Amino acid sequence: MPDPAEFARACQTPPGDHERADLTSLPRQLKLELQYALQRRRDDNTTKTRPHDICGVIKILAGSGAASLLMLEEQEWRRRSCSAAGETRQQAALLSYACRELCALAEGEGGWDSEYPRDTWRLRRLGITGTTFATLQFGGITQPWLKDLAKRWTRWRISTGLSITSCYHGLRAVTRFATFAAQAGTDGLHQADRALLERYLACLHHELGGNTRALRENIGALNTFLLAIRRHGWDASLPATAMFFAEDYPRKAGLLPRALAAHVAAQAEDPANLDRWDNPAYRLITVILIRCGLRISSAVTLPWDCITCDADGAPYLRYWNTKMKREALVPIDEELAALIGGQRDRVRGRWPDGTPVLFPRPHANIDGTRPIASGTYRSALPRWLDDCDIRDEHGQPVRLTPHQWRHTLGTWLINRDVPQHIVQKILDHDTPEMTALYARLSDKTVREHWEKARKVSATGQIVQVSPDGPLGDAAWAKHQLSRATQALPNGYCQLPVVKTCPHANACLTCPMFVTTAEFLPQHHAQRQATLQLITAAGTAGHARVAEMNKQVAANLDKIITALEADGEEQKAAADAS
Repeated sequence: MPDPAEFARACQTPPGDHERADLTSLPRQLKLELQYALQRRRDDNTTKTRPHDICGVIKILAGSGAASLLMLEEQEWRRRSCSAAGETRQQAALLSYACRELCALAEGEGGWDSEYPRDTWRLRRLGITGTTFATLQFGGITQPWLKDLAKRWTRWRISTGLSITSCYHGLRAVTRFATFAAQAGTDGLHQADRALLERYLACLHHELGGNTRALRENIGALNTFLLAIRRHGWDASLPATAMFFAEDYPRKAGLLPRALAAHVAAQAEDPANLDRWDNPAYRLITVILIRCGLRISSAVTLPWDCITCDADGAPYLRYWNTKMKREALVPIDEELAALIGGQRDRVRGRWPDGTPVLFPRPHANIDGTRPIASGTYRSALPRWLDDCDIRDEHGQPVRLTPHQWRHTLGTWLINRDVPQHIVQKILDHDTPEMTALYARLSDKTVREHWEKARKVSATGQIVQVSPDGPLGDAAWAKHQLSRATQALPNGYCQLPVVKTCPHANACLTCPMFVTTAEFLPQHHAQRQATLQLITAAGTAGHARVAEMNKQVAANLDKIITALEADGEEQKAAADAS
């Protein structure tokens, strides 16, 4: 925004060739159409259009020999623009925009009446924006009876609020089945019985191999399609046997959450490395992912007023859970709240009145309403990792996804004994089963402590168990089972649960007894009680009772000596460090 007087003086000078776009080379109809498209882009006020790009589009249109933009489909115009010399992405985007605006002008307001009959649904014409998909393609389904059902199913799914991504994957699964049905000579839905589905399963396994996730997605989507036909009565000829069963789905891989290793997470969270981000907005997004465990789609779409406080003034981050389609809150600290305030100040430097989103995209966003795309952050993440030179335990460069910070936070909370229902609330999981995946990792943490602890037998001898290999796994499993079924007041029994103990109430003289330093207070108390019992038995002349308890007292002395020696060694090592 220059000074008005300076701007007025500049207007008195004839503009150069780089500041004008001459449309006189176009036919009258085509010229009017392009003028209309340019005016529409100006009215939209979402991005700037350079005269250089307008001239490039004029050159493409003039060389096409077409009298109107409506003579060719948008895809054909883009193909021609890509083959033109000196073409840029901005020119192709402007040409596509002009086609869409002219189609909207010629066909009216759009909607289902105009899009449903087409083999390519243009989502913008249906009022659907903010998705990575511009169209839904039905051309791959050659059977009219199946194509109409696929369209009906897809329209119903869109109307229920299902994401376009899910609709796209569902349509792709039906298209794959349509190709198989055409090769199998299927003439109608009445032939889509269980026998045909079994043949399709075999074909699907052959095509997709061991890709369990793709197999489950294709089978699940097709089964949902068939169930919808039966439930809504779209085609009564569908056989009753046309369905998949639980056994048809390949077993889902029981993968643990992909949490970052501690030393990798420490490198990523290092303030010096965070400062290597060349964009402060990306730095703040990274901090939010690390501390709050948001999905990247939720982080980049945070609203401007994303901080709320409770009655005590404690701050919370309010965000939209893009997967569960609901608002959620997560507690944050004062430092993160201050960082979010700094981001607002930076945004006001360009948009003084603020924007609806906390992270507006820097380009093609004149009014500031469009947030940074999650794909843009994903593309910048590997460059940042390279700049920080973050490496794993083998010295190899680390490659990670934004979602791994969510796994890392969940694992960190569980391993620090945060109750599982609290972790479920923080991560906004829909079911306890989702959070239970992180709880599986806490078992690893407990095992590490078990391996480090000195285990002493009833005679005071050190019990050595190798943590490596099947023996270590078996010993850990037996230890867990013993803790659950044969826990003692001062240790654990190593006797297999399928055997009967021949040493009832005499564990301190049992060769299967194991204890650790955590039971030292009980050992001291039992030693004192045993000595008192020996004295009382000797006074009463009960020599047998006194003799039995002397062995228990001797074993207690050995156990206490061994465990206290271990504690002194650990204290000395801690002082030395």
